[in-house]
Amino acid sequence: MASGSGSGLGSGYWSQREEEGEEKLGERLKRAWRNEKASPDILHFHSELVQEATEEIQKLEEAVEAFTENGAKAENGVDELIVSLYQMDLDRMLFLLRSYLRMRLQKIEKYTIHVLKTNLRDRLSEQEKTFAERCADIMEKHLDQTVLARLPYGYQSIMKQSISSEEDDMIPEPQLDTFVFCKTKEDVGAFQMDDIGKETIDLLANDLYVLRYKSIKGLVEGGQIDLV
Repeated sequence: MASGSGSGLGSGYWSQREEEGEEKLGERLKRAWRNEKASPDILHFHSELVQEATEEIQKLEEAVEAFTENGAKAENGVDELIVSLYQMDLDRMLFLLRSYLRMRLQKIEKYTIHVLKTNLRDRLSEQEKTFAERCADIMEKHLDQTVLARLPYGYQSIMKQSISSEEDDMIPEPQLDTFVFCKTKEDVGAFQMDDIGKETIDLLANDLYVLRYKSIKGLVEGGQIDLV
């Protein structure tokens, strides 16, 4: 009786996940992770996707725990195959979510000041904004105490090489001219690759390209192209 109950939990849960489109969630999370990993820039934070993934992970953890407990009480014991399938799916979701969030924090840490002084700030979650502000504050205090305070007047800025610099030339920025591998999701047609219209390319659905990220930045953000 208990064994049948455990089996029912397994089949019922997989049916529910199929109805709720779990595969779509997994693919969307993988796509967001892949785009963030391949992009030299910081992309918009997928708040709804992260929330869905977090809830799905919680469901999987509860399912693994419940199935293990029910199986332990059953005559035939725990079905190791079913438990391993649950655990494998849980590990996959955890890896993608953690890696996605970690990559974003690494970019924020690398380009902290640039992020806070440009519209990239609007792409961050509230928690990421707090993290960026803390990083900037800690970095500024550390550099001031260890280096800047000991430099001659005119060279004590964290943003400029000297007081004569017209621009903030000491702030690292994402290299948008980097070439990236990408795949089109739909026919884009003739696409202008430069600002003067001398370089155009026909972007066809499901084709692979190696292009300068700066040129296709808008298509990536618009969901017409995925990075690979």
